[in-house]
Amino acid sequence: MRSRLLVAVVAIVAVAIVALVGSFNYVLVGRLSASATAAARARAEAVVEALHVRGGRIILTEAPDAGIGGSQVWILGPRGETLEAPQGNKPLQQAVRLLARRNARTVEITSLSARLYAVPVIASTGRLGTVIAAVSTKPYTETQRTALIGSIILAICLLAAITLVARWILRAALAPVTKMTASAAAWSERDLDRRFALGPPYDELTELAGTLDSLLDRLAASLRHEQRFAAELSHELRTPLARISGEAELALGRERQPGEYQQAFQSVSRDAEQMTRTVDALVAAARQESGLSRSTSDARTAITRASDAAKPLADANAVEIAVTMPQAPVRIPLESELVERILQPLLENACRYGQSRVQLTLERHGARALISVSDDGPGVTADEQETIFDPGVRGQAAHGRSDGSGLGLALALRVARSAGGNITAQPSDSGGHFRVELPLG
Repeated sequence: MRSRLLVAVVAIVAVAIVALVGSFNYVLVGRLSASATAAARARAEAVVEALHVRGGRIILTEAPDAGIGGSQVWILGPRGETLEAPQGNKPLQQAVRLLARRNARTVEITSLSARLYAVPVIASTGRLGTVIAAVSTKPYTETQRTALIGSIILAICLLAAITLVARWILRAALAPVTKMTASAAAWSERDLDRRFALGPPYDELTELAGTLDSLLDRLAASLRHEQRFAAELSHELRTPLARISGEAELALGRERQPGEYQQAFQSVSRDAEQMTRTVDALVAAARQESGLSRSTSDARTAITRASDAAKPLADANAVEIAVTMPQAPVRIPLESELVERILQPLLENACRYGQSRVQLTLERHGARALISVSDDGPGVTADEQETIFDPGVRGQAAHGRSDGSGLGLALALRVARSAGGNITAQPSDSGGHFRVELPLG
């Protein structure tokens, strides 16, 4: 880009200099031509003023080689006859006679480097003759040539100087851009936490720095999402994979009774279902955070599906799920599957730790949809109100239990916040109380 800008600047400056040099020499030629004509005219008019007229005739009072005769001046009679002329230079004398016959004011004799100017001698009786003065144009031509050569040399020097200055300015102006680009490229590979941090943009460079900082922020966020996705996936899948591997080794290691095989297959099936739910939840969360999912759904549908999915677990633990929903649809800006993924860990925990009843409630609250999940289990203490949403962290009620890895609530909170919502836990020793807030769509 630096080379292209330099070429553009040099081209524009060159065109401007050529136009200026051309205009200057054009005006100079006109001025020099006018000066030559004015000199010849002044000489001719001075001779006319010095002439004496008597009896309708021009009277020459000076010798031919002095005064008037000593200058490049010709005095012609009324019929074009020569009354006075300088010696020699026959071609110039022929040009003088031709000018007199043409009755013209001025003529340029290029081959003789001379300019002729004719002034008529007028008296009361009529035209008595003509005075023609000649001026050499060699000094004017030399001045014109010198000015042209000088202006060309000056233009070349000026263009070279401007080229050097423009090159230096462009290099100095674009050097920070080159440095910032190299730094951004290096940081994007090795250190995504580095930033230019030049403050609010006030010129093009600070605006570029802000743009690069934003780009690095997005890269860092994307990389962190990928790393967190991989870490959560490996963390969540490690336990069911280990159980499946253990059951398979036991089944292949010795003969077992049909009932034991059935229990093993049931265990493998539960672990496979848990893995499927985990992968679906992670993929759904990644889609929501990346902005690939922008559809809306009825929250009632997701609540119904989530309660149906949790019913086998509730039946196994002798827990009843009660659902309270409004009659009118409640639109939210999430896919129904994502809402189900948010509610799934809340309902599963409620069914695991509840004693007899789980209450699931949906209601409108201004521009928000509120979903409450309550149970009559041990509840959540104030100390673990925030920590239970950290990946891999489980509450005190889960001590001694192996059914879960502490990832479900973290995933649910991520998906809710990616849609502009939130999940909170209410501290209580008389049951668990979780509240999901989602924006209305």
